[in-house]
Amino acid sequence: MSATGDLARMPIDEALGGAPRSLRSRPGTYLLGPTGARLWADYLTDSPGFAGAIDYIHKLNIPLLFTVDPFVPDPGSGKDDLPRARSDEPADTAWFPSHLQMSRSYGALRLHERKTITWDDRAVSEQQWTNNGATAVVLRLCWDPGWCRRESQVVRGRRTIERHGFTVCLAITCDIDSLLDGVVVEPGQSIQATVQATLTLEDEQQSGLPLVAPGVTEPPRSIDDAIEHYQSWFDQTPRFRSSSAMLDRAWHYRWFLLRHNLARPARGALDGWVMYEGRSHKMTKNPWEPAGWEFSKHIPLSTPLHLLEMRWHHDPRFAKGILASLVGRQRPDGQFAAATVTEVMNPYANFSGWAAWKLAEVTSQMPSPVVLEALKRQVRGERDILADRSDGLPVQEKHSLTGKEYQPSYWYFNRGEYPDRPSISAPYTPLKRVDRAVYQYLNAQGVRSLCDRRGDSDAEEFQRIADRVRTSIETLCWDDERRFYFDLHHRTNERALVRNVVGFYPWWAGLGGDHAEAVARALNDPDGFRARTPVPSVETSCPVYSPGGGWNGLYFKGPRGCVWNGPTWPYTNSIVLDAVGRTSRRVDHGLDPLFARLLRSYLLLHFDNEDGHSPYLVEHYNPETGEPISDEVDYNHSYLIDLIIGYVAGLVIEADGIRIDPLRVGLSWFALDNVHVAGHSVSISYNERHGLAVTVDDCSQTVDPDGKSVTVRWASLR
Repeated sequence: MSATGDLARMPIDEALGGAPRSLRSRPGTYLLGPTGARLWADYLTDSPGFAGAIDYIHKLNIPLLFTVDPFVPDPGSGKDDLPRARSDEPADTAWFPSHLQMSRSYGALRLHERKTITWDDRAVSEQQWTNNGATAVVLRLCWDPGWCRRESQVVRGRRTIERHGFTVCLAITCDIDSLLDGVVVEPGQSIQATVQATLTLEDEQQSGLPLVAPGVTEPPRSIDDAIEHYQSWFDQTPRFRSSSAMLDRAWHYRWFLLRHNLARPARGALDGWVMYEGRSHKMTKNPWEPAGWEFSKHIPLSTPLHLLEMRWHHDPRFAKGILASLVGRQRPDGQFAAATVTEVMNPYANFSGWAAWKLAEVTSQMPSPVVLEALKRQVRGERDILADRSDGLPVQEKHSLTGKEYQPSYWYFNRGEYPDRPSISAPYTPLKRVDRAVYQYLNAQGVRSLCDRRGDSDAEEFQRIADRVRTSIETLCWDDERRFYFDLHHRTNERALVRNVVGFYPWWAGLGGDHAEAVARALNDPDGFRARTPVPSVETSCPVYSPGGGWNGLYFKGPRGCVWNGPTWPYTNSIVLDAVGRTSRRVDHGLDPLFARLLRSYLLLHFDNEDGHSPYLVEHYNPETGEPISDEVDYNHSYLIDLIIGYVAGLVIEADGIRIDPLRVGLSWFALDNVHVAGHSVSISYNERHGLAVTVDDCSQTVDPDGKSVTVRWASLR
C-alpha cells in the first residue's frame, strides 16, 4: 500500500470465506452465498446437490432440485432398489460468498463438492467422487417425481405457483448422461460430474435477462467461471483497509449483503431491479407452502437505505434501477407501496427523495423526469393528504407503516396506562411521528436540490415545504426541559413523553440548533439509551421496555417478532450513528469518542457471537445481552458503507468539490481507494506518522500532516 492508499484487490472469497456457515435456527443446514436474478437457496441440507428450501422470485420452499446419491450393489437387489450408501458424519463445509464447498465420506467412498447459483438462475454442482474401497459403488441422479419427469437425457419439471401467478419450469442436465441411470465407480476409480438445474418461467418471452428459455438446455458451466463472474461485481466497488480487521471485514460483508440481496425479477410489479431486505429465513419451511411475512419483495421502507450504500458502486445501473423501481408502485396519494409480482401492498414511510439526491451527488447523474415527478408527488401527497395543514407534520394512523410497530408512544395517551397486550386493532392514538416528519423534511430538501440541479422552477415550492416542516419539528417536537424530540398527539400536539429512538432523527437531518449536547446526554443516560448493545428502540426507563422482544412478557408475535419497545435494530443504529457523526462535526469533533463507541458496538452486531470474524447480521438484538432475537441472517435493512466513507474516511461532498474530515475513531491508519465521485476517482489515506493524504484522479495529492481536514475543489484540478 502506498502513502496515497493504492490498495490491491482482495477477492470477496478471501475476505469473508473459508469457515462453516449455517442457519442458527436450523441445525444441520447450510447457507449459500451466491444468488441469481431470481433463484436462491434459503438453506441447503447435508446432501450432494440442491435440496433444502429453495426459492424463485419469492419464497417458495422448493424442497428439491436434484441430488446425486451413492448406492451399494447387492446381488439380491434389482437395478432400481439398490440400498443407499450411508454417511454417519456431517459433511465438512467451507462457506464462501461465491460458492459452497462440502466434503464427506460414505465409508470408503469420498465426495468433494463445490456448488453455486449463477446470476442467470442455474444451480450448478461440481462433484468429485473417489472410491477407496474394495466394492464398486453406483452413483445416480435423483429428482422429485412429484413435479419432474425424465425426457431422454434431460429431467424437466413444471409447477404452478397460484398465489404469485406464475409457473416455474426446471431443466436438469449432467455432463455424464449415464448418471441418470446409474454410473458404476469401481474400486480405486474417481469420476467427476457436473450437474446443473436451470429455472425459468413458462410463459416468459422476453425479460432482458440472459435466462435460458423453456425447452432449451446448455452444457453445465464450470464453478471457476462462476466464481470469476461473481467477483467481477465486487471489482467495481471502492477498496478499504485499516488497522481494524473487524472494520475491514464488516466493509466486505456489507458489499456481500448488497450483492446477496440484489434481484431482477423482471416480472409483473417487479419489472426492474429490486433490492430485497432479506431472504426470508424466518418463514415456515413447509414445502411449496411458506407462511408468514417475507422480505423477498419490494419494500420502500428500506429502498433509501440501499441507495445510500449502492450509490458507491461504480456501475450506476443498480442504484438507478432500484430508485426507478419505486415509480411503478406509487399510489394516488403519492406514497410508495410494497409489492410482490402480482400484489401491490401497504405503503411505508421512507426518505427516498433525499436518497435520490445523495445518489445524484455521487454519480452526477440526475434521475429521469419520470422518477423526479414521482418524488415530487410523494412530498406533495404527504403534505396534502397526510399532514396537518396547521403545521405541515404528517399524521401516522397505522403504527406498522413506519417500520417501527408497537413503539410505546402510540399508547402514551391511553388514559395513562399501557395495554397488557397491544395489537394492530387495539385502541391507540395516531401520532405526528418524529421519523415521518424528518422524512418529509429530508424528502422536500432532496427534491429541492434535484430541481435546483435541473433548473426546475419547482425548487422554491419544495424549499417552502421543507422550511415549514423544519420549523414545526423544532418548535413542537422539541422539549427544551427534557432535551429531546418527541412524537405528538395528532390533534392537540401534546408531546408523548416517552423517548423513542426516532427522537435522534432530527440530528441526523442536520436539525438540532444549539442543543447538540443533548445527543450525548440521551445516549449516555442509563435511564435513556445507554445499553451494553446500543441503541435500544425505546428508553430503558419506559414502563413497557422489553429488551428481549415481546410486551409485558407476552410474545404475541412469536419469539422473534418485531416489537419496537426495547430491542436494538441495525436499521436505527445506522441512522443514530449518522446523527452522532454529523453532530460531532458541528461541535468541533466533540462527539468523536461517542461515535467510536457506537460504531464498535454496531460492527459487533455484524458477526456471530460478536466474534468479529463470522459474518451474521440479523434483524434485531437484545440491547442488554447482544443476543440476536431474529434469525433473518444477512438481513439488509441498514447501512454501514456510507458511514465508513463519510465519517471514518471523512469524505464530504460539497457543491464545488470534496472535503475530507474524518472522525477520530481510534484507527492508527486507514486507506480508502477507488472511490468515484462526480466523475473523479478519489483515494484517501491516513496514518499517525504522515497524517492525512488525498489523491484525486491519480494526479493531485493534498496532505495535512495533522490529519484533520483537506479540501479539494474541482476547479483546481483543471
